[in-house]
Amino acid sequence: MPGIIYLHGFASSPESKKAKIFRQRFGREGIEVKVPDLVTEGFRNLTLTGQLKAIEKAADGQPVSLIGSSMGGYLAALYAARHPEVQRLVLLAPAFGFARIWARSLGDKAVREWREHGTKMVMNYATGAQDELGWQLMEDARRYEEEPAFLQPALIFHGVHDDVVPVKMSRSFARTHTCVELREMDSDHELMNVIDDIWQGTRDFLRSE
Repeated sequence: MPGIIYLHGFASSPESKKAKIFRQRFGREGIEVKVPDLVTEGFRNLTLTGQLKAIEKAADGQPVSLIGSSMGGYLAALYAARHPEVQRLVLLAPAFGFARIWARSLGDKAVREWREHGTKMVMNYATGAQDELGWQLMEDARRYEEEPAFLQPALIFHGVHDDVVPVKMSRSFARTHTCVELREMDSDHELMNVIDDIWQGTRDFLRSE
């Protein structure tokens, strides 16, 4: 089995609950899961480009499988579309169309104020406190395609009660990408109530290479 890299979500960290679960459970089987910190230049300066560079450094040009949660899932898809050495992907509520979805959830006024002010206070779950986030994240995100055209086999888990990234985003993606299997779960964005099923499905999928 190729190496495995877990990609945490927005405003999260390598110490997230799901990251720990995958690292511990694969570890019991003698398989190391790398969990890089994707916030390499400070939360204030966060960009998709910077996070993709952090993934590239962790992968080191080697064959890998990627597990990504929310924004981490979107990043995994972007990375796989640009790196054929990626073998397989497991995407947990992937935030396809991140910039558009977030702008719509904030509303035009809040987006305009963010752009004009240059920063916005948001919850940084890695620290448990409000933190400044620069507008460059949205500018940078708009440079990237909403639905990355990767060709590697992928398994998506998405909660049907997700109110952060609607499940319809993954449904649309799966309909137009024959390499993708979508498993809809009776869960929300966090997927924690079905994490045992996700773990087993991920393990079987990555072992089926």
